[in-house]
Amino acid sequence: MDEHKKSIHYLLMADHFMVQKALLSQIKDTELTMGQPKVLDYLKDHDGACQKDIAAGCHIEPASITAVLSGMENKGYIQRSTKAGDRRSLYVYLTDKGREYVEMLNKKFDLVESVALRGFTAEETEELQSLLVRVYDNMKGSEKDNRKEERKR
Repeated sequence: MDEHKKSIHYLLMADHFMVQKALLSQIKDTELTMGQPKVLDYLKDHDGACQKDIAAGCHIEPASITAVLSGMENKGYIQRSTKAGDRRSLYVYLTDKGREYVEMLNKKFDLVESVALRGFTAEETEELQSLLVRVYDNMKGSEKDNRKEERKR
């Protein structure tokens, strides 16, 4: 393996690319487009979330989430509505079709994970998960620090 291919940033990017490529291959026969699988996965645990929270939870720019959700609503995966007393925000709910797709996606996510983690022990899988959470938390903290610095300028 080339020296640069051993760097952490390269490995993180390459692993992300390979997992995303495998997942896209798994869903190519569906009507789902980029961004929609992670929104469905997010709504599985946060049904009735507002658009802003979905954007943050899925790491999608707030300006882009409206288009992603519109496409999903047009295909019948979700429905958007306001809550009584709060006409400013739209809340997003899975439809029956959306729930069916969540079930199908979970099986495909599990398949891709099983390929990625082939040969890993349960302990190694748990350790990898813990390390990835730490990387994420570090980067999220760094992002907040950068925003604070920008506000000071």
